Amino acid sequence: MAQSTLERPDVAVPSIAHACEPATTPSLPTDTPVGSGKGQQRLTGIDAARGLALVGMMLVHILPFYTADGDLSAHWPWTAGKAAALFAVVAGVGLAMTTGRPERLVGRRYAAASASLVVRALVIGALGLLLGVVVPSAIALVILPYYAALFVLAIPLIRLSRRWLVALTRGVAVVAPWLSHLWRDDMTEGLFNPTFSTVLTDPGSVFSLLMVTGSYPALAWVAYICAGLAVGRCTLRLRSTAAGVMVLGVALAAGTQALSWLLMQQAGGRAAIDSAAAADSMSATEVDDLLSAGGSGTLPTNTAWWLATDAPHSSTPVDLLFTIGVALAVLGAMILLARAAGGALRPLTAVGSMPLTMYATHLLLLAQPWMPEAPMLELAIQLVALTTLAMVWSAYFSRGPLEQVVRYLAMAAAQRVSTGGSPGHGSGTQSRGRHRAGRTPVEVV
Repeated sequence: MAQSTLERPDVAVPSIAHACEPATTPSLPTDTPVGSGKGQQRLTGIDAARGLALVGMMLVHILPFYTADGDLSAHWPWTAGKAAALFAVVAGVGLAMTTGRPERLVGRRYAAASASLVVRALVIGALGLLLGVVVPSAIALVILPYYAALFVLAIPLIRLSRRWLVALTRGVAVVAPWLSHLWRDDMTEGLFNPTFSTVLTDPGSVFSLLMVTGSYPALAWVAYICAGLAVGRCTLRLRSTAAGVMVLGVALAAGTQALSWLLMQQAGGRAAIDSAAAADSMSATEVDDLLSAGGSGTLPTNTAWWLATDAPHSSTPVDLLFTIGVALAVLGAMILLARAAGGALRPLTAVGSMPLTMYATHLLLLAQPWMPEAPMLELAIQLVALTTLAMVWSAYFSRGPLEQVVRYLAMAAAQRVSTGGSPGHGSGTQSRGRHRAGRTPVEVV
């Protein structure tokens, strides 16, 4: 998850503004509330898109997949696989905004940005491992350890141009699912929330879970980060650019869905899946469930035709490209909507401005035994509680409490690398280091 954190105006480390185009001079971060007029440098549409992704993930976690009649719940086609994908694409956008767009990072600037990402990965991963102790996998699969892996994998990507990122998005979306399909023939699959204990006692299983077999396999999900980085290289403040992103997303989503239909229904994909499933003693109901409700990050490996489906959370080439398209369409639409009626998006913007805090709080509430068993009531309680907390907090601070911790540690690491580890405040060496740090945007929004 892309994170942003609270920064006091008197902190010595300069940072770039939350914008698609880097500032020409270093600017000190401020505590400007998200919804205030002073926060005009912030693209609130991105926060709103992230807030919408959080709400979608809450719907997936809290509401049942199926109705009492055995049909898919109304929310499922709109949220399953799409909310998490939107979150990941926006994470890539944040990385692009805060790692030197449009300049290519080199030398110490790249080293500082890399150090920042490593620290962010460690802190977010550690939080995910702690949540794994509290949150059973039957309730929710914690995404934070996967995001930690994605941040590490993103380190070489932040140096790439938009053209290379677009090419990588296509390449990863196609190649990674095929590799996963081949590798998982020899891997034991099983979903669990990793903890510090499992990392120490069974690191191999944790590694394969995070990279290939888990619900958010990092090797395939790099496609989301690449797509977000490519979009973040654009000047999203321009209305025409945001509209272009939205139109591109709609076209990509529609095109990949049409491709999946052709492969499955016209080219014999569904018949091949049914045949392979029958040979493996899978029932027709199980196949229907996987193709409609989706998988948990992966699908069976008994035939390569599974890779032609766009089922939610299947991490197939079609699923990855389809959900990238949906994410781009939503992102572009939210940026445009925020320009036209930003005040109406205040609840989503507030929630999206502190995603790490909101997500962790949501999971902790989800695991509480005193929460009501009625799904709609629990959802209402969580939405009201989290929205109220976010709006009150963001009225005084620009970042959530957990975001502040992550950002402080990440920027401290970046400054230490950018200044060559020079100690002390106020010295000439430190002052020059501050200037360089300000020109090395390392905050992930």
